[in-house]
Amino acid sequence: MNQEVTSEKFIKDLGEVKLVGFRVVCAGEKYIEEIPRAAKVLKERIEEINNILNPGQQIGAFVVEESSPEEDGYWIGVQVSEYKDIPENMTTLTIPPHRYAAILHKGPNDQIRNSYEKLHQWIGEKGYTRSNKSWNLELYQKENQPEKPYDVRVVLYDSIL
Repeated sequence: MNQEVTSEKFIKDLGEVKLVGFRVVCAGEKYIEEIPRAAKVLKERIEEINNILNPGQQIGAFVVEESSPEEDGYWIGVQVSEYKDIPENMTTLTIPPHRYAAILHKGPNDQIRNSYEKLHQWIGEKGYTRSNKSWNLELYQKENQPEKPYDVRVVLYDSIL
């Protein structure tokens, strides 16, 4: 089922992003299963989170080459305006302002890597340099359903210098 469709690539500056949600840490090949599980639990517990800016949008965050154990893993959360009364077993993550190259991925979650490869090639062609030690973001669109990993719509934000 290779229905991947990607759209035009673009550059975007994002301000500080505050997330409340879950941190997933597992073996590399398990992320493709564990991230949708965490996203489903987040969706089920969304009402427990205060100060949500966009209730229908989940955001994933990770660092390609983490420089400390605290950066290891993948965060799935929702953006909040401020941290208040964090629900049990959830965590917070503040991502500083940064510049990103981005692309929209539509299709199976196991094909996201292909969209990243296209984006990385475009970054090089345009003369930008990837920032592998900065946070990357994945903004999942409202219509996503974690129980349907074959039909994902996500804007992939890759950090650039």
